[in-house]
Amino acid sequence: MTSSPKPGEPWLAGLGEAVWRADALGGTPGATLSSGHLALDQVLPGGGWPLDALSEVLQPPGLHGEWRLLLPVLLRLQQTGSGALVLVGPPHVPFGPALQAQGLAVQRLLWVNPSQMQACLWAAEQALRCAGVLAVLAWLPQDLRVRPEQLRRLQLAAQSYGKPLFAMRPAQAQGESSPAVLRLLLAPLPGQPAGQAQDTDGLQLQVLKRRGPPLAEPLQLAGRQGRLVAGLSIGLALATRSAPPG
Repeated sequence: MTSSPKPGEPWLAGLGEAVWRADALGGTPGATLSSGHLALDQVLPGGGWPLDALSEVLQPPGLHGEWRLLLPVLLRLQQTGSGALVLVGPPHVPFGPALQAQGLAVQRLLWVNPSQMQACLWAAEQALRCAGVLAVLAWLPQDLRVRPEQLRRLQLAAQSYGKPLFAMRPAQAQGESSPAVLRLLLAPLPGQPAGQAQDTDGLQLQVLKRRGPPLAEPLQLAGRQGRLVAGLSIGLALATRSAPPG
C-alpha cells in the first residue's frame, strides 16, 4: 500500500530545477565568480560571489578584514576585464605597495571620498552605471542608519547593470532589514581581538543571509604570515596617523 502524495507534490516534481526548496542550498539566477576561498565557495549559492547583486560585509569596530576577504575576487575581476575598481568612502587610503605586491593593478583603482551618506550612496549608484567599471566597493557610514529603500536602490542598480557591489557595514546592522542577496559577518579568529596589531590576517566568517538554509557553524579563513599582513598594517597605521582629527 502506498501513501497518497502530499498536495502539490506531483506538479512540483514536474518543475525540476525550476523549484528551489528552502532546506537546500539555492542556485543563483546570475553569474558568479569564485571568492578565492574554497571553504567559502562551498557554502555560497553558485559557488562564488554574485556578479550582479549587492553583497554586504559586516564587521565590528577596529576590524578591517575586507581586503583579506575580497582581494582574491578583485584580482580575478581585473583579469577578466580592463575596467576600474571603484572604492567609495574607504575609511583609510588603500596602501598601494602591499596591494600591488599581491598582483592588484593599483592604477586601476578609483577612489571616491564623499563627505555625506547621501553622496556616498549616489556615488556608488553612479559608478554601477558606468560601462568602464568592474565592481564597486562602498564603505557605508558607520554612525548612520542606512534605510532599506536606499539599499534596495543600490541592489537594483547592481542587478540592472550587471556589476557586483560590495558594501562594508558595521556589525550592529545585522539586525536590520536588507535586500542584499548575501550578507557575511566578519570577526577576528578566536584569541585575536579586533583593533590590535596581528601577525596574521585570519578571519572568522558567518553567513547571515544566502539563498538556502542558515549556516550552522562559522567558517575560518586561515591567517597568512608575511609581507602583505605587515604592509597592510603599516599602511593602516600611517593612514590613521595622517588622518585629520574628527
